[in-house]
Amino acid sequence: MTARTPRLSRLRRLTPGRGEEGAGRSGRRRGATPKVVALGGGQGLSASLAALRRITRDLTAVVTVADDGGSSGRLREELGVLPPGDLRKALAALCGDDDWGQTWARVIQHRFQSEGDLHGHAVGNLLIVALWEQLGDPVQALDLVGRLLGAQGRVLPMSAVPLELQALVRGHDPARPEDVDTVRGQATVALTPGEVLSVQVVPSAPPAVPEAVAAVLDADWVVLGPGSWFSSVIPHLLVPELLDALVETKARRVLSLNLAPQPGETEGFSPQRHLEVLARHAPKLALDVVLADEAAVPDRESLADAAKRFGAAVELAPVARQDGSPKHDPELLAAAYDRIFRMHGRIGPWR
Repeated sequence: MTARTPRLSRLRRLTPGRGEEGAGRSGRRRGATPKVVALGGGQGLSASLAALRRITRDLTAVVTVADDGGSSGRLREELGVLPPGDLRKALAALCGDDDWGQTWARVIQHRFQSEGDLHGHAVGNLLIVALWEQLGDPVQALDLVGRLLGAQGRVLPMSAVPLELQALVRGHDPARPEDVDTVRGQATVALTPGEVLSVQVVPSAPPAVPEAVAAVLDADWVVLGPGSWFSSVIPHLLVPELLDALVETKARRVLSLNLAPQPGETEGFSPQRHLEVLARHAPKLALDVVLADEAAVPDRESLADAAKRFGAAVELAPVARQDGSPKHDPELLAAAYDRIFRMHGRIGPWR
């Protein structure tokens, strides 16, 4: 037990729906869909959300807040706010497939093209920051944007303070390939030509958003990944209260691997090496399932061995788009998640 366990226990007692007569573990009666929390950032989280919203009506995204590039970086530097970009992408991914949802998804993703200060800013970033300034509450503001968009789920930041990502990188300077340097900033870490050894966030031990912790504790399933491994996936494990919740939750945990190594950040990584670096950053974390595309795993035995260290089974499924791009197909990924939710773990109250 950690020193933060009593607080987690209080949050668990405060989560809605627990202990209802005739209800299941999370207070839902038969016929309800599973409560799912997805953690990540950027395009990887968006892919997961686009799939998960097809199979559950009870979906929460917990999003990294370390982005310092592009429109998000400019707004963060100028106004001192959380970087809104990954939060915007998550909201767009939760928009429905009807005309309303798709129109708003395009609107908030639209970027201005000009010769002035608006160039490169996304409409959704400006909308989110405006509501933050109006309401003074990042969670309330994101909930309001979600209502406007008709988002099929909730989006939460993992921390209420903007974070800086720092990484130890071997060979960041190609002229000194054996030297290890500290590289600062998510955008720089993501594009380093060197080998990322470890990452940390500044400030260290940042506070988690209480609603994010409560969502993890009250979930039936927690999905981590896919996404940029060091800059979108692992940062969630560097927020102590969030990590404690991930370790202590009664939910089942599935790790969704990327379709291919990311140039720079994870260049040359095998699927099992992704698990090895995850274990170094969160040695107490247990998993139930590791999901990978069957065509992206050349050594299935080594991946199975790496998964066993987390207590996890490996599920291989075709989840990539058929055009050959290293992107997930939302329908195929949804089918894989649905099969995992049905076949692994406890019989949930939604069945």
